[in-house]
Amino acid sequence: MQCDIDYASSHSGRRSFATMLSSKGVGVHVLMRATGRRSTSTTIGRIDVSNYMLRKAVGLV
Repeated sequence: MQCDIDYASSHSGRRSFATMLSSKGVGVHVLMRATGRRSTSTTIGRIDVSNYMLRKAVGLV
């Protein structure tokens, strides 16, 4: 299916979806179910770590 958005694909959509959920504190097992993955390593590989996520994590200390 063609989405006609430059530099966008179903892969980038799934990656953004997983990253947004992760940044809101959703656990990896929930992310696995939400993205239809069976492997934690595959699921974790779909998450991009942003500066916001890093600041939020450091702020917990």
